[in-house]
Amino acid sequence: MVAYNLYLPNLKRTVFFSFLLALICYPVFSPAQSGRSTFSARLINIEAAANASFSYNASLKNGTASSQYYNFSAKVPDGWTAVFRVEGSQVAAFKLDSNKTEEVAIQITPAPNAKPGKYEIPVTAFSAADSVSLNLEAVVTGAYKLELSTPTGRLSDEITEGSDKEIILTVTNSGTIDLNDVQLSAQTPAEWQATFEPAKIDHLEAGKTVNVTATLKVPGKTITGDYVTTFSAKTSNANADAAFRMTVKTSLLSGWIGILIILIAIGIIYYLIRKYGRR
Repeated sequence: MVAYNLYLPNLKRTVFFSFLLALICYPVFSPAQSGRSTFSARLINIEAAANASFSYNASLKNGTASSQYYNFSAKVPDGWTAVFRVEGSQVAAFKLDSNKTEEVAIQITPAPNAKPGKYEIPVTAFSAADSVSLNLEAVVTGAYKLELSTPTGRLSDEITEGSDKEIILTVTNSGTIDLNDVQLSAQTPAEWQATFEPAKIDHLEAGKTVNVTATLKVPGKTITGDYVTTFSAKTSNANADAAFRMTVKTSLLSGWIGILIILIAIGIIYYLIRKYGRR
């Protein structure tokens, strides 16, 4: 009886400590849960222009004990779009094995008329087992936009073969951000030449317009007809093109020379007929 009484407290202590150890180890070895799912990004706040895209690099970890099919969703403002890519391919959902981590590229494109400001964009990856969220911030700083035309809007003119023609072009920064280093160039017909004054605009403020003089040089003996030259204004952030139609006409001197050649030919034929026609 004494031995039984001594053994009983030891048995109770053994059962108690075994139960306590099981509770401590359960979260680690439980087959229902092997960890915690996470969705994170190194950079969550990015600044860009309204006509640019916001690119985020995120990491998604499946902390459940089994493979999961994760779907993506993003709450973006009206007119905005969100695209998710895994291993370079655009996806709406993908399979992620247990305790594995996958890199997810998130590209958010604002609406063309998005106003400057900070926009909060909640992004969620969810499966049948769990759901994780990530709060991104897109700071719209403005918009890059460049326009190229003429003071009157007319994009056609006439020129005589073998001569030069000056064309006034207007380069307008119609965006909300200043532009730097605006380069001017032209794609001309074969053997034509184009020069600009100035050839480069160092700084163009938002809403401002600068006039540029383009000089087209047409080579001699150019066949009469319509020719198109494409003028371009380009920066690292924006570009604009203008197709200019030029009608080439024959010079007056060339016309008289042609008529003279025809008259001489007629005269020679008449002479030969008079001289040899009687024989």
